[in-house]
Amino acid sequence: MRPIQARIDLDAFRHNLHVVRAHAPGSKVMAVVKANSYGHGLLAAAQGLAAAEGFAVLGLEEGVFLRDAGFKQTILMLEGAFCASELPEASAAAISVVVHHDAQIVMLEQAALQKPLDVFVKMNNGMNRLGFRPEHYAAAIRRLSACPNVGQITLMTHFATADEAPGVDEPLARFRQVARGFDYPVSLANSAAIFRHPETHADWIRSGIMLYGASAVAGVPAQAHQLRPAMTLSSEIIAVQDILPGESVGYGNRFTATRDTRVGIVACGYADGYPRHAPNGTPVIVADHMTQTIGRVSMDMLFVDLTDISAACVGSPVELWGSRLPVDAVAEKAGTIGYELLCALSPRVPVRVLG
Repeated sequence: MRPIQARIDLDAFRHNLHVVRAHAPGSKVMAVVKANSYGHGLLAAAQGLAAAEGFAVLGLEEGVFLRDAGFKQTILMLEGAFCASELPEASAAAISVVVHHDAQIVMLEQAALQKPLDVFVKMNNGMNRLGFRPEHYAAAIRRLSACPNVGQITLMTHFATADEAPGVDEPLARFRQVARGFDYPVSLANSAAIFRHPETHADWIRSGIMLYGASAVAGVPAQAHQLRPAMTLSSEIIAVQDILPGESVGYGNRFTATRDTRVGIVACGYADGYPRHAPNGTPVIVADHMTQTIGRVSMDMLFVDLTDISAACVGSPVELWGSRLPVDAVAEKAGTIGYELLCALSPRVPVRVLG
């Protein structure tokens, strides 16, 4: 068996949830577990986050899976129903839906349901992705409040720049103005807003990447908020090559040695989810020493520099990211974000759940 594996630490989830609560002490936590819980495994993440008041998923199948697994919390479909035929099953499983356009209101008005559905009405607040424009938002709320198939209504929006300098002042003021006069619960804050904008905490917070122990704000490491990574991706050295100055490694000769160089070949490649575009110098830990990748990442293997790690040999442990090497450090060097690396973990990588 190849030595690569991902370890998922349930205690890290519990710890990170505690950190979230400490930052937003009066808000209920909606744990975002879409995309197979950012690559961590839906069931494992839900078990680690079982104390959260709610789970946010992408589609109906994920929500029904959590209900069938025994989770009683609020479960919210973040993009709502994709077709009218999903509404009866969502109603039967007591799964809440986001409503973000008129066609979804029509679906609800025309549906035959066992019981009313709780809805989160989304306002488009500048991201121009999903949601009713501010000038149409109040009318959408009133229409939903008159629909017999609608139960509890919660008002929500999403901030495009909660993690950047523009912040949330303008969209928050716009939301408050439009929502004034409606006495419904409110959900505003994503992970970045939870840390940076306490004025957005409201009734529900939607916590995503921070629960997995990665950063929601570029340049601010997760450790700055005492977050712990829930995933560690590890492997081993499976071969060692000694090359001379002027010799190269890998496809395209992207690394050429300028000195006698010991090259470690690691059982991990882009088919496992490691980014092919990771450049020379991407950090990696081998035998408890920090070193770097060299050469182009292959489908099943990558290269690391062992020249200054005399103890490294075939079988030496390698951490690609995780408990000692933040995924955000790897992502930054590779020109992407930690979210993408975690979500890209391949199904062929064995996963071991701890705790």
